Amino acid sequence: MLFSKSIGIDLGTANVLIYVKDEGVVLNEPAVVALDAETKKTLSVGQDAKDMLGKTPGRISAIRPLKDGVIADFEVTEIMLQSFIRKLKLKGMFSRPTILICCPSNITSVERNAIRDAAYRAGAKKVYIEEEPKVAAIGAGLDISKPSGNMVLDIGGGTTDVAILSLGDIVTSTALKVAGDKLDQDIIKYIKESYKLLIGDRTAEEIKKNIGTAWRGSLEETMEVSGRDLVTGLPHTITINSEETELAMRESLQDIVRACRSVLEQTPPELSADIVTRGIVLTGGGAMLKGIDELIKNELNVPVYVAENAMHCVVEGTGIMLNSLDSKR
Repeated sequence: MLFSKSIGIDLGTANVLIYVKDEGVVLNEPAVVALDAETKKTLSVGQDAKDMLGKTPGRISAIRPLKDGVIADFEVTEIMLQSFIRKLKLKGMFSRPTILICCPSNITSVERNAIRDAAYRAGAKKVYIEEEPKVAAIGAGLDISKPSGNMVLDIGGGTTDVAILSLGDIVTSTALKVAGDKLDQDIIKYIKESYKLLIGDRTAEEIKKNIGTAWRGSLEETMEVSGRDLVTGLPHTITINSEETELAMRESLQDIVRACRSVLEQTPPELSADIVTRGIVLTGGGAMLKGIDELIKNELNVPVYVAENAMHCVVEGTGIMLNSLDSKR
């Protein structure tokens, strides 16, 4: 027991973050694996593989093994986890690590078991699974152990989790498959329809990060975008502005607002009263979208705060939970 390391993993659709006890966040890499299609040999994992997305020759395929927060390709997920854990050089002289891993709040028991199996096969000695919004709340510094309501909106790459927590657990929650990836797709679709220009996922993500906004008027920037003209088939460059990104993403963002509303509608009135005073905390990569706090505040009439370490809330939450697991032992 003395030498076993405890690690927390935020197994996201877009990124995998790993926390090692007493060391903090030691790994933050995209959840992408590049394989040789013929030999099935792994060529690269993480950032190197992400750089290949959309740019690979025929025999190399860059795969994202997680879709909508759950494992879509079990073997590749296992390869990816093993590779990341190997990078940490934890095994070998020590015994196998204890792993705490996070999953979306509404996944099935089969999907949950798949995550557990992948962690065991990647070399874990013991695996704990926790629900993402709960871990995100802890990582955002909320004290969820008291009998008062806390609301968390965790917008990741593949899923958005909305949850109300009290007394250390989730009271009501919902998860929807509308998150960062869906917003990228919305931008691709908008540019294709408005400008007859085809752009890739990575370009769409750049647009969202640089000039994307969820609230009209909160940002007025423009950006040059290059892609393939659908009419001529040749490379072409256009300029788009922030207002157009709001238009492109509006429908999906409204889905997120509706999910928040439905969770609030199912909440006991005493806890609702707490949310009105304490507000909603935004976590996850989607919390970095400009104007998203404005949008939710205006639609739901409750205060909204973006967590300081929004991108790292879940993984830092696993760190805090690992410490309490050890003290329970």
